[in-house]
Amino acid sequence: QVQLAESGGGLVQAGGSLRLSCAASGRTFSRFAMGWFRQAPGKERELVAGITWSGSNTYYADSVKGRFTISRDNAKNTVYLQMNSLNPEDTAVYYCAGTLYGGSTRLSNPTIYDYWGQGTQVTVSS
Repeated sequence: QVQLAESGGGLVQAGGSLRLSCAASGRTFSRFAMGWFRQAPGKERELVAGITWSGSNTYYADSVKGRFTISRDNAKNTVYLQMNSLNPEDTAVYYCAGTLYGGSTRLSNPTIYDYWGQGTQVTVSS
């Protein structure tokens, strides 16, 4: 088991930035590929970014490419999502998720992630 806890959400104006953090505890974090998902009201959960256990490979959804950056610090058992140039369409609950089966070619598959945090709210005002 691995336990995940997100932080860093909040209210920001359009054009602003936020950095989300996801702290992991339990099983060896460095073995896990990690992802960030989001779910807006009335919409399906969307995978927005993923990163392999080493950090050498990443995935981004088209909707966030060039604006969001996923990174990790295995020494701190933490994965981050730097979000820049935010717009109201980015408003959602953001979740981090982990998997032991996340090779570079599988990061974009949302079904591989099987450990989840509780989520953190991000609200972007216009």
